[in-house]
Amino acid sequence: MLAGADHEVLRIILRELQVPIESQVVVFSKTSLQRGRISPTHPRALYFSDSVYVGWVPGGLIELTAVDPQLGPVFYSFDPQTIRGAARAFVRDSDCLRCHGGTFVRGVPGVFARSLITSESGEPLLRHGTEIVDDETPFPKRWGGWYVTGYTGQEPHRGNAFGSEEGDRLIFNLSEKRPHELSDFFDVSRYPAKTSDVVALLVFEHQMAVQNSLTRAAHSCRKMLEYQRSLQKTFNDPPTDEPAYDSVKSVFASAVEDVVDHLLFRGAAPLPEGVAGSAAFRAVFTKAAPRSRAGHALKDLQLRDRIFTNRCSYLIHSETFAALPLQLKSRIFDRLHAALHDESPKGRYAYLEKDEKQRIYRILVETLPEAKAHWARTAARQAAR
Repeated sequence: MLAGADHEVLRIILRELQVPIESQVVVFSKTSLQRGRISPTHPRALYFSDSVYVGWVPGGLIELTAVDPQLGPVFYSFDPQTIRGAARAFVRDSDCLRCHGGTFVRGVPGVFARSLITSESGEPLLRHGTEIVDDETPFPKRWGGWYVTGYTGQEPHRGNAFGSEEGDRLIFNLSEKRPHELSDFFDVSRYPAKTSDVVALLVFEHQMAVQNSLTRAAHSCRKMLEYQRSLQKTFNDPPTDEPAYDSVKSVFASAVEDVVDHLLFRGAAPLPEGVAGSAAFRAVFTKAAPRSRAGHALKDLQLRDRIFTNRCSYLIHSETFAALPLQLKSRIFDRLHAALHDESPKGRYAYLEKDEKQRIYRILVETLPEAKAHWARTAARQAAR
């Protein structure tokens, strides 16, 4: 049974922010703001929705990352021990940007997960490498420093295991454990859930990679449009909100390609057999997904060879995507339309099956009014020529 004010505050915060407890994933590497509190027997738990991330260590701070549609991730912290005192508000935590605004995320505020080898105390053995995990990370390189439940397959991963060093030599044996819950590793009664679900981990990593792509694209394109306005004023060129200079067009083209590649899972690593996860997370994740009239959704989970049945990220329905500069978003819609109608076997997105492309297109037309309206306008202009 959970005890203590911090547990109750965590539950209240998760409920108020509509962040499901079932999304719990657990990390034991000392690689966060609260590294002094973290160990394999006292790990950090993370919870997430489509736009909010909550981190917590028993007895420590509650950390919150809220994705602002314009700014990207904004970082806050809250001390549950102050609940009976005067200071009861989340406070902005600029320290987070030392990692979440630097080279790990290419110079914009971002969210990310790392895979690295840790000692039995949770200390990262950094000279032996670290991976920023996204869709393209091969399965065997994932989850160093994390606990993983709900995976029954034979292909190994780095979760649930510890390393050591003999001089410069790394000693690291992959774990053969395939647990359904975490009681073999630590006292799970201190945590709201007993799992660090493999499907939640996969979704978590995908979501962060797409979110970072959207944030990076929005920031770079807004910056270039402001740069263009400055040039137009300096050279007395006619003002326009559309990209006019080659340098601006180049940044837009690169941003569009990066976003669409992330949305359509280009380069995603295949999944092995045995990725099942918990029914509780699968149910809560897909519950409110926008669906086409045929019943298809971008959140539909496949978990054979790939995470999703329809390889177009559900974050296209997010507030962040909706808030992208119109000049950028229209170009993303154009590229998506071309990708979903390209039947060339050598096309950039030829890995998407024809019926999958058709399902994705119908889902977008029937659940994303802005895409439907844009494509209708484009078709009307083309018909009028």
